[in-house]
Amino acid sequence: MDAPRPAAELPQHVLVIEDERKMASVLDRALGLAGFCVTAVGTGERGLAALNDAPYALVILDLLLPDVDGVAVLARAKAVAPEVPILVLSAVTDVRSKVVCLELGACDYVAKPCDLPELVARVRLRIRRPENGIGRRLTRGDHVLDRQRRVVHNGGGDVQLTTREFVLLEYLMEHSGDTCSRDELLEHVWGYTFDPGTNVVDVCVGRLRHKLGGDCLVTERNVGYRFVDA
Repeated sequence: MDAPRPAAELPQHVLVIEDERKMASVLDRALGLAGFCVTAVGTGERGLAALNDAPYALVILDLLLPDVDGVAVLARAKAVAPEVPILVLSAVTDVRSKVVCLELGACDYVAKPCDLPELVARVRLRIRRPENGIGRRLTRGDHVLDRQRRVVHNGGGDVQLTTREFVLLEYLMEHSGDTCSRDELLEHVWGYTFDPGTNVVDVCVGRLRHKLGGDCLVTERNVGYRFVDA
C-alpha cells in the first residue's frame, strides 16, 4: 500500500455553487486540470450544507441561484465558515452588487463570461493568501509587494499591477534567486497544464520590467526568468 501523501501535497478542495450545468462542468474541468479537487452543487442550500459537512479551501459562488439569493448564501456562508475565502462569479455586474458582496466578505468578484486561466490564477492567489492578515507584505530587497492592495513599492512609489502581473511577480518573488521555467510559470500563473504556443509569459514579463525598471527580472535564455533582490 502506498504511503499517504503529506497534507501539503494533497489537492485543495474547491466548492462550486453554480446552477448552470455547462458552466459548472467548465469550472470543474478547468480547476481539475489545475490540480484542484472540485465539488459542484446547483443550489444555495446544497452549497451551505456542503460547507457545513467538509472543509474547503475556497468557494466559487454564483449569485443567480434557483432557490436562495446568492447574496444571502454569501452572508450565511461567511457566518458558517468565516475563514473560507468566497469568490463571487456572476453575470450580475452592477457596481452596487459588487460593493455589497465585497462588504459581506467576498474575497473577489469576477464577471461572467470570464477568462478561465485568469480565474484559476485568482483562485490560486486567494488560496495561497487567505485574507487573514498573515503575510500581507512580501519583501525582497527594495521591492515590497502588498498582497492586499495589489501594488508593489520599489523605492520610487507604489506601482499598480494587473491581476496577472501581480500573480506573476508574486510567484517570482516567492522563488527569488531561482530560475522559473516558462512551463512552470504557465502552470502556476496562467493555469495551463500545456504550452499554448504563445509568448504570453514573455509579454507579461516585459510589461513588469517596464513598470518596475531596473534589473530585478533576469532572463535565463532558453530556460526562464529569475527575480533578483538587487
